[in-house]
Amino acid sequence: MDILLVVSAFNSLSQRVYAELSDLGHRVDAVLATHGPAAIRTAVHEVRPELIIAPMLRTALPEDIWGEHTCLIVHPGPPGDRGPSSLDWAIAQDAPRWAVTVLQAEAAMDAGPVWATVPFDVPPVGKSDLYRNEVSDAAVAAVLLAVRRYGDGSFKPQPQSDPSVHVVRRDPFRQELRRIDWEHDSTGTVLRKLRGADSQPGVLDQVLGVEMFLHGGHPEDHLRGRPGELLATRAGAVCRATRDGAVWIPELRPRRSTGDRAPFRRPAASVLASIPARSHPQGGIPGVRSPEGGFPPRAGDRPPWLAEVAAALQPAPGRRTWTDIRYRQSGDVGFLAFSFPGGAMSTDQCRRLLAAYRYALARPTSVLVLGGARDFFSNGIHLNVIEASPDPAAESWTNLNAMNDLVEAVLRTTDRLVVAALGGNAAAGGVMLALAADEVWCRTGAVLNPHYRRMGLYGSEFWTYTLPRRVGPDTAERLTAGALPVSATTAAEIGLVDRLVPVPAQEFTAEVDRLATALAAAPDLGRRIAAKAAARRRDEAARPLAEYRQEELARMRGVFFDPDAPYHALRSAFVRKTPGGSARPLAPVGEPVTGGGR
Repeated sequence: MDILLVVSAFNSLSQRVYAELSDLGHRVDAVLATHGPAAIRTAVHEVRPELIIAPMLRTALPEDIWGEHTCLIVHPGPPGDRGPSSLDWAIAQDAPRWAVTVLQAEAAMDAGPVWATVPFDVPPVGKSDLYRNEVSDAAVAAVLLAVRRYGDGSFKPQPQSDPSVHVVRRDPFRQELRRIDWEHDSTGTVLRKLRGADSQPGVLDQVLGVEMFLHGGHPEDHLRGRPGELLATRAGAVCRATRDGAVWIPELRPRRSTGDRAPFRRPAASVLASIPARSHPQGGIPGVRSPEGGFPPRAGDRPPWLAEVAAALQPAPGRRTWTDIRYRQSGDVGFLAFSFPGGAMSTDQCRRLLAAYRYALARPTSVLVLGGARDFFSNGIHLNVIEASPDPAAESWTNLNAMNDLVEAVLRTTDRLVVAALGGNAAAGGVMLALAADEVWCRTGAVLNPHYRRMGLYGSEFWTYTLPRRVGPDTAERLTAGALPVSATTAAEIGLVDRLVPVPAQEFTAEVDRLATALAAAPDLGRRIAAKAAARRRDEAARPLAEYRQEELARMRGVFFDPDAPYHALRSAFVRKTPGGSARPLAPVGEPVTGGGR
């Protein structure tokens, strides 16, 4: 079937729908609605689709399009739910279960007949995590069911005027509803508000007299202070007191009206460091940096007037505190879990993860699992931090080298098996980090973007060694040049992934634990480790890793330090969400669209 996707952004859900429909043999194209109604009409004229699907659409389809073609809209709410903020309301009201509905477009928004609906549980996670996992799983199931029903031709979609459909019209979830009352809101209420807006739009607040959007929230069980007081920093996040506890906020985004030169999300501590000294609070809390904390933040990465309170790599049992990197051990298996907002990895995050990796290598294990948490694995270098840097070219170079150091450490590990466990999406250097491991395990709902092209980059992280080694040179060329998303199923078929983990997101960590324990107990483990070490020696003799790294970095350096290279404009457009980014109007008629996995 010829299917056209109309999307406001080629985001994680749009990419997954694109990939999974393609896997089933459908011919799928995509057009960005942000290019306007004329672009949609042109795409429809060129593709002549049998079916139009909108996995993620912020604006209404033109009447002449839905009037002449069957257009299916993916709505993240149950039948009868109306309005643009369905997930926000579900989180705010602590709904235990929700649903995704595929309905037919008509004049009234969200009111068309229902082609499919799939329910899902709502765990206590951030909205973006929920969207990329439970919502995505339900949405894809609903889309595939709707497409089968449409293709069969005998299904009659259910009108929402049916008495069994309870219609609820929900207003947009505006900032007035998100506002935090630090004096009176409990920690649980604060966390719910923060998690309900963790990626977009954030919670508008005042920080040191400056209007900021707060992004993300995690509980803290030890630190205390006056409600609203800034207490400490940790690994780029900031801790803020509530009336009955405290929360960690990983990212801040200055409001555009404040005139900040970098009005986009980035580590909270670095944003605080840019606020003038006149706003500094009195005192703070005492704290010292742990000697195991890895690399200290560089100048400007955190405000010197707030204590940096490090977290143990292995927190004590029962502690409720935030840290983006954790290590634990069970028998012969070590688990090094990490979770960075948006999957992006800054220089500091790469260096701290490398320090933690070296710590894990010093532990007596035969299997080391890298990752294993739900949601993003990694998307490579941190474009937001780079864009905010006084010298983006130099920061790009520093960040990339830090990422390469981490990947090289994994490649040079020969005394145990390393497993990369992908609970969620990965892109660019994040995919190559996974490929450095001996085995790649991937949750079936994940989407991989093993390419760099859409950011105008050649790529690094030893991809010229690891990617052809796994999939062959021809497929490696197709993946990097085509720059299209790959489903977990296809990734397994072509050799990018060794094991699919077909479980819900909430069960991924436990299933990885079980599989890793079985791997460590396998009778041939010692033989596999010895064979791995021998293969690394042979590969090193044939061509040293240093040569791959040198050649890739030479290409990347030429781009980073060329002010006219497209990378700089593409990066800025991507980070600032302005026109001119890496997306193209139509795929594959013309150029493929891609959002880089983020």
